[in-house]
Amino acid sequence: MTTQEQALIDAWRASGETIVFTNGVFDILHAGHVTYLQAAKTLGGKLVVGLNSDASVRMLGKGPERPINEAADRKTVLEALQAVDAVIVFETETPADLIAAVQPHVLVKGGDYDPEASKGESGFIVGSETVRERGGRVEVIPLVPGRSTTNIIKKSRSN
Repeated sequence: MTTQEQALIDAWRASGETIVFTNGVFDILHAGHVTYLQAAKTLGGKLVVGLNSDASVRMLGKGPERPINEAADRKTVLEALQAVDAVIVFETETPADLIAAVQPHVLVKGGDYDPEASKGESGFIVGSETVRERGGRVEVIPLVPGRSTTNIIKKSRSN
C-alpha cells in the first residue's frame, strides 16, 4: 500500500467512517461483480477493494490465459464504479498483509466462502482472524447465479 493510500484510509478512519474491505481479481467485470460490490458498499461508509496484481493472479492458478485484463485496466474500471472508494493492487497470493494494513471494520467475501471456516478449511476467508481480533466483523454476500468470469470466458470460446 502506498503512503498516499494509507493516508486516505487513515483520514477516513479519523473522520469516523466505517471501512469495508473486499478483494478479488475482477478480471472481466460483469453484473455479478457489480451487484456484489454494491452490496458490500451498503455495509459501511467507504469500500476499499484489494485487487490482485497480474503476478498474484498467476499465483492463484487460474490458468495461463489469466488475467485477461492487466491490473492497471482492471483498477481503472473498478475505480469508475460509484460503490468503490479505493482500489489497492497487491502483489502477494493472498491479501492478508493488505488487510492487516487497512484494518477494515468489515471484511466481505462472496457466497462461495464460509465466515465460520477455520484456517486450512475449505471456504476460509483470509484476514478474517485479523479483522475479528480488532473487533470487526466478517460478512458473506450471496453470489449472483450464473454470473462468473469463468463462464464468460467459456462462452466466448464456444462462439
